Amino acid sequence: MDDKAKILLVDDREENLIALEAILSSLDQDLVRARTGEQALKALLTDEYAVILLDIVMPGMDGFETARDIKRRKKTRDVPIIFLTAVNSDPDYAFRGYAAGAVDFISKPFDPWVLRAKVSVFVELYTKNLQLREQAALLRDQSALLRTRFADPPGEVSELLSAVEEQVAELLGRAPTELAEDLSELEKRVSELRGTLEPDPSRQS
Repeated sequence: MDDKAKILLVDDREENLIALEAILSSLDQDLVRARTGEQALKALLTDEYAVILLDIVMPGMDGFETARDIKRRKKTRDVPIIFLTAVNSDPDYAFRGYAAGAVDFISKPFDPWVLRAKVSVFVELYTKNLQLREQAALLRDQSALLRTRFADPPGEVSELLSAVEEQVAELLGRAPTELAEDLSELEKRVSELRGTLEPDPSRQS
């Protein structure tokens, strides 16, 4: 797994992008620029991002339109969006922004501490969720392997199955909503394997 998360910075003004990069550089993550909404959508086609900082007022496709397109796509609809707004912006922006899928607003000029703190929270959440997804994928592989090893001594298979059951239970307790369904299905499969290995005596004639 790449240790660095990608953060998408979307603003049509060079000075704003420079300011964002200067403030966020201490987080030591991959900062990716986009000067338009179209460029942002293109960047999201190829890479996965922890959070998007999105300017509202841009020529062509503005921030609201860009956010709506991001949320329409299955691949990107769960990526958190923080809107960047001017201090004297339209009071209706907040309502429109949340309706478009924003999780927060930050006013220009940016308070460096607040900006870093908010972005770091989303980076941490992204990193933890990515680790959970990788652990879940590994458990699915282990479950598939167990299905091919029933010719091995029952004790050895049972030990492997117990280890997988423990890991599934642990992950279920920490998994985000989008992973819970997959892990529940995995738990069901593991339970079926256990039933095959150790049939219920009450069902035997």
